[in-house]
Amino acid sequence: MYLNLDERKLEQHIYRIISYDRLIELFSTRKNTLVKPSLWEDTFENFALKSKLRDESGRLIEYDVHNRIYGQCWTLENSSDAMWRIYSSKKDGIRIRTTIGQLLNSLCVATIDRENCEHCIGKVEYLREAEILKRAKDTFTHHGEITFGKLFNSLLLKRRAFRHENEIRLMFCDWSENSDESKLFKYDIKPYDFITQIMIDPRIPHDIFKIIKQNIREQTAFQGEIKRSLLYRLPENLTFNIQTKK
Repeated sequence: MYLNLDERKLEQHIYRIISYDRLIELFSTRKNTLVKPSLWEDTFENFALKSKLRDESGRLIEYDVHNRIYGQCWTLENSSDAMWRIYSSKKDGIRIRTTIGQLLNSLCVATIDRENCEHCIGKVEYLREAEILKRAKDTFTHHGEITFGKLFNSLLLKRRAFRHENEIRLMFCDWSENSDESKLFKYDIKPYDFITQIMIDPRIPHDIFKIIKQNIREQTAFQGEIKRSLLYRLPENLTFNIQTKK
């Protein structure tokens, strides 16, 4: 399932900044890791699913559905100062690249034989707080029921202050027994097919970049592109022709 996305956009590149250690772990374990939205920093995340419902008698009803959801955040931004500074605050971040279709397909393939689960990928909408509250009320039916579409849509709403993230989210819902016990959901991937490019923080010196690049090659055997972001590269010197006064 995909939401807020045109099917023709599934080959579009998406990006995620992770630590060096996490990159090495991804190749060594060959697993991708989703987390419960309760671990995300924004207090509005998972807002609707953490809400309580009141029945006709006034009794409060609580659902555990928010404990059965896992997600992972990526961005459509391929050159963002804000993203580097937020997710690579110590200038040691590594940006990996895949496509929307590859990301969703990796989860579908890994869970194809798994029962009682649903998966989805979608584009986040950035709304005013009042609109988010209004949408939250529409998540459940009058009888307190919820569809998978509404369930996943509720995790694709963020406040306008986060527009710079331009997020794509992979989501997984596990209805199996004891699924709410772990805060992480890991599934098998083929990292050499999954990751199409590795990018190093633009703020590190070029000589340090060469060392990091070599280390990545040696520890992962990744043969794809490993580049240093040129976000802060100065333009080439320009020569302007002027006319001197006679």
